[in-house]
Amino acid sequence: MQAAPQPGDRTAMARVAVVGAVLCWSTGNVIVAEVDMPGLAIAFWRLVLGAVLYATVLHAVGRRITWAQVRLAVPVAITFALELGFFFTALHHTSVANATTIGSLQTIALMAVASVRFGEPIGGWLIGIALVAIGGVTVVMFGGGANGELQLRGDLLALAAMVLFTAYFVVVKDVRARIDTFTLQTITMALGAVVLLPIAAIEAGGLVPAWPSWTEWGWLALLLAIPGTGHLLMNWAHLHVSLSLAGMFTLATPALSALGAWLVLDQRLTMVQAIGMAVVIASLVVVVRLDARLHVDQITGA
Repeated sequence: MQAAPQPGDRTAMARVAVVGAVLCWSTGNVIVAEVDMPGLAIAFWRLVLGAVLYATVLHAVGRRITWAQVRLAVPVAITFALELGFFFTALHHTSVANATTIGSLQTIALMAVASVRFGEPIGGWLIGIALVAIGGVTVVMFGGGANGELQLRGDLLALAAMVLFTAYFVVVKDVRARIDTFTLQTITMALGAVVLLPIAAIEAGGLVPAWPSWTEWGWLALLLAIPGTGHLLMNWAHLHVSLSLAGMFTLATPALSALGAWLVLDQRLTMVQAIGMAVVIASLVVVVRLDARLHVDQITGA
């Protein structure tokens, strides 16, 4: 029997926020793939735009940022900025389906981190299913046919982004009890832009990436409004849901993003890739279900 919700319990609202975040991110993946700008430039200018707008709002409501808050946000900013740069670049070098399917391995990575960091039990079943999921990802990565070398580069970038996104989830979880969501998001975007500046500048061959056109600023504003809001929702939810639960909901991202890419970008999936995606998603769903059952057994003493 479940305990009655305590006054002020925001778990249900947090789950809705996580669902909203996944929908926002899935939409954002399609937008990034559509925008005709280098991935690092998109990431950099989106962070700049977000930092300016969020800081303006923060100042307008009379709130100020402290050095203690800045120190808390440094690891969040570094992991977020690098993940954004890697993933946006990946979306320009491989399909949306590949990038998001590889990213879905974050669920297993989060459970492994939770086991080591928070002492949650991990069994041989998790290792076995993880190997199956990795096999499925390999099929997705190499089952796309043409442009193999270019696609492989994008797939490897997506894999690096997955590792960074996992780290980002963990460090946000660590600091959320000590800093509010909006302030954290503001500092993260400001510091993140500084982190990405030299990398984006080197890629652009100048001191800064090329100044966006008005049309490109429109795309950047859309990215800030949609996937950017997704990060705001997820960062708020981290205080009220577990890492495993957050990871579970992100399993919907590959399917939603692939559907969007098929509808908007005319990106096709080979049958081999579709099978690989199914293996990955099925493996991750099994992991989450078994993990949830294990926690219930521990609570009930079964």
